[in-house]
Amino acid sequence: MKALVLGGDGFCGWPSSLHLAANGYEVLIVDNLSRRLISEKISTPSLTPIRSIERRIEAAQKIGNIRFAYCDIAKDPGKFKEILVNFQADIVVHFAEQRSAPYSMLGDAERKYTVDNNITGTNNLFSTLTELNQRPHVVHLGTMGVYGYNDAFGEIPEGYLNITVKQTQKDVTIPYPVNPGSIYHMTKCLDHTIMQFYAKNWGFQITDLHQGIVWGTDTDITSTDEDLINRFDYDGEYGTVLNRLVVQSQVGYPMTVYGTGGQSRAFIHIQDTARCVLLAAENPPEESSRVQVFNQISEVHTVRHLAQMLHDQTGAEIAYQDNPRREPAENNLRVSNAGLCSLGFEPITLADNLTKDILATVSKYEHRLDRSVIDSRARW
Repeated sequence: MKALVLGGDGFCGWPSSLHLAANGYEVLIVDNLSRRLISEKISTPSLTPIRSIERRIEAAQKIGNIRFAYCDIAKDPGKFKEILVNFQADIVVHFAEQRSAPYSMLGDAERKYTVDNNITGTNNLFSTLTELNQRPHVVHLGTMGVYGYNDAFGEIPEGYLNITVKQTQKDVTIPYPVNPGSIYHMTKCLDHTIMQFYAKNWGFQITDLHQGIVWGTDTDITSTDEDLINRFDYDGEYGTVLNRLVVQSQVGYPMTVYGTGGQSRAFIHIQDTARCVLLAAENPPEESSRVQVFNQISEVHTVRHLAQMLHDQTGAEIAYQDNPRREPAENNLRVSNAGLCSLGFEPITLADNLTKDILATVSKYEHRLDRSVIDSRARW
Protein backbone atom coordinates (compact mmCIF):
# COMPACT_ATOMS: atom_id res chain seq x y z
CA MET A 1 0.00 0.00 0.00
CA LYS A 2 1.22 3.46 -0.93
CA ALA A 3 0.62 6.50 1.31
CA LEU A 4 1.23 10.03 0.04
CA VAL A 5 1.67 12.36 3.02
CA LEU A 6 1.24 16.03 2.18
CA GLY A 7 2.95 18.23 4.77
CA GLY A 8 4.84 15.26 6.18
CA ASP A 9 7.72 17.39 7.51
CA GLY A 10 5.54 19.13 10.11
CA PHE A 11 4.84 18.61 13.81
CA CYS A 12 2.03 16.10 13.22
CA GLY A 13 3.01 15.03 9.71
CA TRP A 14 6.50 13.76 10.52
CA PRO A 15 5.63 11.26 13.29
CA SER A 16 2.53 10.18 11.35
CA SER A 17 4.66 9.50 8.26
CA LEU A 18 7.09 7.41 10.31
CA HIS A 19 4.22 5.47 11.89
CA LEU A 20 2.79 4.62 8.47
CA ALA A 21 6.22 3.52 7.20
CA ALA A 22 6.80 1.39 10.29
CA ASN A 23 3.50 -0.36 9.60
CA GLY A 24 4.47 -1.43 6.11
CA TYR A 25 3.31 1.47 3.94
CA GLU A 26 5.43 2.84 1.12
CA VAL A 27 5.45 6.50 2.12
CA LEU A 28 6.16 9.54 -0.03
CA ILE A 29 6.30 12.84 1.85
CA VAL A 30 5.44 15.91 -0.23
CA ASP A 31 6.25 19.20 1.49
CA ASN A 32 7.32 22.76 0.63
CA LEU A 33 9.15 23.07 3.98
CA SER A 34 7.12 26.20 4.76
CA ARG A 35 6.99 25.49 8.49
CA ARG A 36 10.78 25.80 8.65
CA LEU A 37 10.63 29.04 6.66
CA ILE A 38 7.97 30.52 8.94
CA SER A 39 10.17 29.71 11.95
CA GLU A 40 12.96 31.75 10.38
CA LYS A 41 10.59 34.55 9.41
CA ILE A 42 9.19 35.07 12.91
CA SER A 43 12.38 33.96 14.71
CA THR A 44 10.80 31.06 16.58
CA PRO A 45 12.99 27.99 16.08
CA SER A 46 12.05 24.59 17.43
CA LEU A 47 13.30 23.97 20.95
CA THR A 48 14.51 20.59 19.72
CA PRO A 49 17.21 20.62 17.01
CA ILE A 50 15.28 19.15 14.09
CA ARG A 51 17.44 17.86 11.25
CA SER A 52 17.37 18.78 7.58
CA ILE A 53 14.77 16.91 5.57
CA GLU A 54 17.55 15.01 3.78
CA ARG A 55 19.03 13.81 7.07
CA ARG A 56 15.60 12.96 8.43
CA ILE A 57 14.76 10.81 5.42
CA GLU A 58 18.13 9.04 5.54
CA ALA A 59 17.54 8.08 9.18
CA ALA A 60 13.91 7.14 8.48
CA GLN A 61 15.01 4.55 5.91
CA LYS A 62 15.90 2.36 8.91
CA ILE A 63 12.22 2.47 9.91
CA GLY A 64 10.66 1.66 6.56
CA ASN A 65 10.19 2.65 2.92
CA ILE A 66 9.97 6.44 3.03
CA ARG A 67 10.97 9.12 0.52
CA PHE A 68 10.60 12.88 0.06
CA ALA A 69 9.62 15.16 -2.82
CA TYR A 70 9.68 18.95 -2.64
CA CYS A 71 6.49 20.57 -3.94
CA ASP A 72 4.17 23.42 -3.03
CA ILE A 73 0.77 21.93 -3.81
CA ALA A 74 -0.94 25.33 -3.63
CA LYS A 75 1.47 27.09 -6.01
CA ASP A 76 2.73 24.35 -8.32
CA PRO A 77 -0.22 22.17 -9.37
CA GLY A 78 1.67 21.01 -12.48
CA LYS A 79 4.47 19.39 -10.48
CA PHE A 80 1.94 18.04 -7.99
CA LYS A 81 0.05 16.40 -10.84
CA GLU A 82 3.25 14.68 -11.98
CA ILE A 83 3.79 13.33 -8.45
CA LEU A 84 0.25 11.96 -8.32
CA VAL A 85 0.63 10.31 -11.74
CA ASN A 86 3.95 8.71 -10.87
CA PHE A 87 3.20 7.57 -7.31
CA GLN A 88 -0.36 6.21 -7.71
CA ALA A 89 -1.25 6.53 -4.02
CA ASP A 90 -3.73 4.26 -2.29
CA ILE A 91 -4.04 6.76 0.57
CA VAL A 92 -3.42 10.50 0.68
CA VAL A 93 -2.92 12.04 4.13
CA HIS A 94 -3.38 15.82 3.93
CA PHE A 95 -1.42 17.81 6.53
CA ALA A 96 -0.22 20.50 4.09
CA GLU A 97 -1.76 23.53 5.79
CA GLN A 98 -0.68 26.47 7.92
CA ARG A 99 -1.75 25.12 11.31
CA SER A 100 -1.58 27.99 13.81
CA ALA A 101 -4.61 30.04 14.84
CA PRO A 102 -2.51 32.84 16.43
CA TYR A 103 -0.22 33.06 13.38
CA SER A 104 -3.25 33.33 11.11
CA MET A 105 -4.39 36.36 13.13
CA LEU A 106 -1.09 38.28 13.25
CA GLY A 107 -1.91 40.57 10.34
CA ASP A 108 -2.93 41.02 6.73
CA ALA A 109 -0.10 38.97 5.21
CA GLU A 110 -0.63 36.05 7.59
CA ARG A 111 -4.42 36.02 7.05
CA LYS A 112 -4.00 35.96 3.28
CA TYR A 113 -1.26 33.34 3.34
CA THR A 114 -3.30 31.01 5.55
CA VAL A 115 -6.36 31.23 3.29
CA ASP A 116 -4.41 31.03 0.01
CA ASN A 117 -2.26 28.11 1.15
CA ASN A 118 -4.89 26.04 2.93
CA ILE A 119 -7.88 26.45 0.64
CA THR A 120 -6.02 26.39 -2.67
CA GLY A 121 -3.98 23.36 -1.63
CA THR A 122 -7.09 21.39 -0.66
CA ASN A 123 -8.93 22.23 -3.87
CA ASN A 124 -5.84 21.49 -5.99
CA LEU A 125 -5.62 18.05 -4.41
CA PHE A 126 -9.19 17.05 -5.23
CA SER A 127 -9.37 18.81 -8.57
CA THR A 128 -6.22 17.09 -9.80
CA LEU A 129 -7.35 13.69 -8.51
CA THR A 130 -10.66 14.23 -10.32
CA GLU A 131 -8.90 15.04 -13.58
CA LEU A 132 -6.65 11.98 -13.25
CA ASN A 133 -9.60 9.77 -12.28
CA GLN A 134 -7.70 8.64 -9.18
CA ARG A 135 -9.73 7.82 -6.08
CA PRO A 136 -7.40 7.18 -3.13
CA HIS A 137 -8.84 7.37 0.35
CA VAL A 138 -8.07 10.94 1.48
CA VAL A 139 -7.47 11.51 5.19
CA HIS A 140 -7.54 15.21 6.07
CA LEU A 141 -6.33 16.64 9.37
CA GLY A 142 -9.00 19.05 10.53
CA THR A 143 -9.62 20.61 13.92
CA MET A 144 -12.11 20.57 16.78
CA GLY A 145 -12.17 24.35 16.37
CA VAL A 146 -14.61 24.07 13.47
CA TYR A 147 -17.38 23.33 15.98
CA GLY A 148 -16.73 26.25 18.29
CA TYR A 149 -16.28 25.44 21.95
CA ASN A 150 -19.62 24.91 23.63
CA ASP A 151 -22.22 22.27 24.33
CA ALA A 152 -25.23 24.24 23.07
CA PHE A 153 -26.36 21.11 21.18
CA GLY A 154 -25.19 18.72 23.89
CA GLU A 155 -22.20 16.45 23.42
CA ILE A 156 -20.49 17.33 20.14
CA PRO A 157 -21.09 14.44 17.72
CA GLU A 158 -18.74 13.43 14.92
CA GLY A 159 -19.42 15.89 12.14
CA TYR A 160 -23.18 15.64 11.84
CA LEU A 161 -26.20 16.66 13.89
CA ASN A 162 -29.57 14.93 13.94
CA ILE A 163 -32.37 17.49 14.06
CA THR A 164 -36.10 17.80 13.60
CA VAL A 165 -37.16 20.51 11.15
CA LYS A 166 -39.78 22.61 12.92
CA GLN A 167 -41.71 23.53 9.78
CA THR A 168 -42.06 19.97 8.43
CA GLN A 169 -41.46 17.85 11.55
CA LYS A 170 -39.04 15.75 9.48
CA ASP A 171 -35.98 14.20 11.10
CA VAL A 172 -32.86 15.02 9.11
CA THR A 173 -29.09 14.90 9.50
CA ILE A 174 -27.10 18.05 8.78
CA PRO A 175 -23.41 18.95 9.02
CA TYR A 176 -22.72 20.25 12.51
CA PRO A 177 -23.02 24.08 12.45
CA VAL A 178 -19.55 25.60 12.19
CA ASN A 179 -18.33 28.40 14.43
CA PRO A 180 -14.65 29.17 13.69
CA GLY A 181 -12.67 31.31 16.10
CA SER A 182 -9.80 32.35 13.82
CA ILE A 183 -8.80 32.57 10.17
CA TYR A 184 -7.07 29.20 10.53
CA HIS A 185 -10.23 27.58 11.89
CA MET A 186 -12.23 29.24 9.13
CA THR A 187 -10.05 27.55 6.49
CA LYS A 188 -10.72 24.17 8.09
CA CYS A 189 -14.47 24.85 7.85
CA LEU A 190 -14.05 25.73 4.17
CA ASP A 191 -11.91 22.60 3.66
CA HIS A 192 -14.78 20.51 4.95
CA THR A 193 -17.24 22.16 2.57
CA ILE A 194 -14.86 21.57 -0.35
CA MET A 195 -14.50 17.91 0.62
CA GLN A 196 -18.26 17.44 0.97
CA PHE A 197 -18.64 18.82 -2.56
CA TYR A 198 -16.08 16.42 -4.05
CA ALA A 199 -17.50 13.46 -2.14
CA LYS A 200 -21.04 14.22 -3.33
CA ASN A 201 -20.16 14.92 -6.97
CA TRP A 202 -17.23 12.58 -7.66
CA GLY A 203 -17.58 9.80 -5.10
CA PHE A 204 -14.37 10.35 -3.14
CA GLN A 205 -13.78 8.40 0.04
CA ILE A 206 -12.76 11.09 2.53
CA THR A 207 -12.13 11.08 6.26
CA ASP A 208 -11.88 14.38 8.13
CA LEU A 209 -10.11 14.14 11.50
CA HIS A 210 -11.34 16.89 13.80
CA GLN A 211 -8.34 16.92 16.09
CA GLY A 212 -7.92 18.44 19.52
CA ILE A 213 -4.92 20.43 20.75
CA VAL A 214 -1.78 18.31 20.50
CA TRP A 215 0.63 17.97 23.41
CA GLY A 216 3.92 16.15 23.79
CA THR A 217 6.72 16.18 21.26
CA ASP A 218 8.07 12.71 20.51
CA THR A 219 6.60 9.29 19.78
CA ASP A 220 8.00 5.83 20.38
CA ILE A 221 9.62 6.08 16.92
CA THR A 222 10.95 9.65 16.88
CA SER A 223 12.56 9.10 20.29
CA THR A 224 14.74 6.25 18.98
CA ASP A 225 17.16 8.45 17.01
CA GLU A 226 18.08 12.11 17.37
CA ASP A 227 17.95 12.41 13.58
CA LEU A 228 14.24 11.55 13.81
CA ILE A 229 13.46 14.00 16.61
CA ASN A 230 10.19 15.89 16.24
CA ARG A 231 9.88 19.65 16.44
CA PHE A 232 8.89 21.33 19.72
CA ASP A 233 7.23 24.73 19.46
CA TYR A 234 7.01 26.79 22.62
CA ASP A 235 6.42 30.29 21.24
CA GLY A 236 3.18 32.25 21.49
CA GLU A 237 2.17 31.62 17.88
CA TYR A 238 2.89 27.92 17.34
CA GLY A 239 3.39 26.48 20.82
CA THR A 240 0.28 24.56 21.80
CA VAL A 241 -1.00 25.52 25.23
CA LEU A 242 0.13 22.56 27.36
CA ASN A 243 3.59 22.41 25.78
CA ARG A 244 3.94 26.15 26.26
CA LEU A 245 2.91 25.98 29.92
CA VAL A 246 5.34 23.12 30.56
CA VAL A 247 8.20 25.16 29.12
CA GLN A 248 7.26 28.16 31.23
CA SER A 249 7.04 26.07 34.39
CA GLN A 250 10.47 24.58 33.73
CA VAL A 251 12.39 27.80 33.08
CA GLY A 252 10.96 30.00 35.82
CA TYR A 253 8.69 31.98 33.50
CA PRO A 254 5.23 32.59 35.00
CA MET A 255 2.67 30.37 33.26
CA THR A 256 0.54 32.64 31.09
CA VAL A 257 -3.16 31.90 31.50
CA TYR A 258 -5.57 34.09 29.53
CA GLY A 259 -8.58 35.49 31.36
CA THR A 260 -9.90 33.14 34.02
CA GLY A 261 -8.39 30.09 32.34
CA GLY A 262 -11.89 28.65 32.07
CA GLN A 263 -11.50 27.83 28.37
CA SER A 264 -12.33 24.12 27.98
CA ARG A 265 -10.46 22.46 25.15
CA ALA A 266 -9.98 18.94 23.78
CA PHE A 267 -6.48 17.43 23.90
CA ILE A 268 -4.55 14.56 22.33
CA HIS A 269 -0.96 13.34 22.66
CA ILE A 270 1.27 13.40 19.55
CA GLN A 271 1.72 9.61 19.79
CA ASP A 272 -2.05 9.22 19.49
CA THR A 273 -2.13 11.55 16.49
CA ALA A 274 0.11 9.13 14.60
CA ARG A 275 -1.91 6.12 15.75
CA CYS A 276 -5.24 7.69 14.81
CA VAL A 277 -4.03 8.67 11.34
CA LEU A 278 -3.16 5.02 10.69
CA LEU A 279 -6.52 3.85 12.09
CA ALA A 280 -8.38 6.33 9.90
CA ALA A 281 -6.33 5.44 6.82
CA GLU A 282 -7.20 1.77 7.19
CA ASN A 283 -10.92 2.40 7.73
CA PRO A 284 -12.33 4.39 4.80
CA PRO A 285 -15.99 5.41 4.84
CA GLU A 286 -18.50 2.88 3.54
CA GLU A 287 -20.55 5.70 2.05
CA SER A 288 -18.64 7.80 -0.51
CA SER A 289 -21.32 10.48 -0.94
CA ARG A 290 -20.39 12.27 2.27
CA VAL A 291 -17.29 12.85 4.37
CA GLN A 292 -16.60 10.54 7.30
CA VAL A 293 -15.73 12.50 10.43
CA PHE A 294 -13.84 11.31 13.50
CA ASN A 295 -13.27 13.52 16.53
CA GLN A 296 -9.58 12.84 17.15
CA ILE A 297 -9.40 13.66 20.85
CA SER A 298 -8.49 11.96 24.10
CA GLU A 299 -9.86 14.19 26.86
CA VAL A 300 -11.13 17.66 27.75
CA HIS A 301 -9.55 20.06 30.25
CA THR A 302 -9.67 23.73 31.09
CA VAL A 303 -6.50 25.77 30.72
CA ARG A 304 -6.85 26.65 34.40
CA HIS A 305 -6.74 22.94 35.32
CA LEU A 306 -3.60 22.39 33.23
CA ALA A 307 -1.84 25.32 34.86
CA GLN A 308 -2.85 24.16 38.35
CA MET A 309 -1.63 20.64 37.58
CA LEU A 310 1.80 21.98 36.59
CA HIS A 311 1.85 24.32 39.59
CA ASP A 312 1.28 21.29 41.84
CA GLN A 313 4.08 19.38 40.08
CA THR A 314 6.67 22.12 39.80
CA GLY A 315 5.61 24.99 42.04
CA ALA A 316 5.63 27.34 39.03
CA GLU A 317 3.75 30.62 39.33
CA ILE A 318 0.50 31.10 37.42
CA ALA A 319 0.16 34.54 35.79
CA TYR A 320 -3.40 35.39 34.82
CA GLN A 321 -3.45 37.88 31.93
CA ASP A 322 -6.09 39.82 30.02
CA ASN A 323 -7.27 37.58 27.22
CA PRO A 324 -6.03 38.85 23.84
CA ARG A 325 -8.61 36.70 22.06
CA ARG A 326 -12.31 37.19 21.46
CA GLU A 327 -13.72 34.14 23.21
CA PRO A 328 -15.96 33.32 26.19
CA ALA A 329 -14.22 33.48 29.56
CA GLU A 330 -15.69 30.10 30.53
CA ASN A 331 -17.22 27.33 28.45
CA ASN A 332 -18.44 23.77 28.76
CA LEU A 333 -17.24 21.22 26.23
CA ARG A 334 -18.38 17.63 25.78
CA VAL A 335 -17.09 15.67 22.81
CA SER A 336 -17.75 12.20 21.40
CA ASN A 337 -14.77 10.20 20.16
CA ALA A 338 -16.78 7.03 19.67
CA GLY A 339 -15.70 6.50 16.06
CA LEU A 340 -11.99 6.02 16.65
CA CYS A 341 -12.60 4.18 19.93
CA SER A 342 -14.77 1.68 18.01
CA LEU A 343 -11.72 1.00 15.82
CA GLY A 344 -9.53 0.20 18.82
CA PHE A 345 -8.24 3.64 19.85
CA GLU A 346 -7.13 3.65 23.50
CA PRO A 347 -6.25 7.26 24.36
CA ILE A 348 -3.16 8.38 26.23
CA THR A 349 -4.24 10.77 28.98
CA LEU A 350 -2.53 13.29 31.20
CA ALA A 351 -2.88 10.78 34.02
CA ASP A 352 -0.23 8.74 32.23
CA ASN A 353 2.35 11.30 33.46
CA LEU A 354 3.79 11.95 30.03
CA THR A 355 4.33 15.57 31.04
CA LYS A 356 7.50 14.19 32.64
CA ASP A 357 8.79 13.39 29.15
CA ILE A 358 8.15 16.97 28.06
CA LEU A 359 9.90 18.30 31.15
CA ALA A 360 12.91 16.13 30.33
CA THR A 361 12.99 17.45 26.76
CA VAL A 362 12.78 21.04 27.96
CA SER A 363 15.55 20.46 30.49
CA LYS A 364 17.81 18.91 27.83
CA TYR A 365 17.40 21.74 25.32
CA GLU A 366 16.80 24.70 27.63
CA HIS A 367 19.94 26.37 26.28
CA ARG A 368 18.15 26.78 22.94
CA LEU A 369 15.19 28.62 24.42
CA ASP A 370 14.48 32.27 23.58
CA ARG A 371 12.31 33.84 26.29
CA SER A 372 11.44 36.80 24.07
CA VAL A 373 9.15 34.70 21.86
CA ILE A 374 7.12 33.01 24.59
CA ASP A 375 4.33 35.60 24.66
CA SER A 376 1.93 35.70 21.72
CA ARG A 377 1.85 38.81 19.55
CA ALA A 378 -1.54 38.01 18.02
CA ARG A 379 -4.57 39.98 19.17
CA TRP A 380 -8.17 39.41 18.09
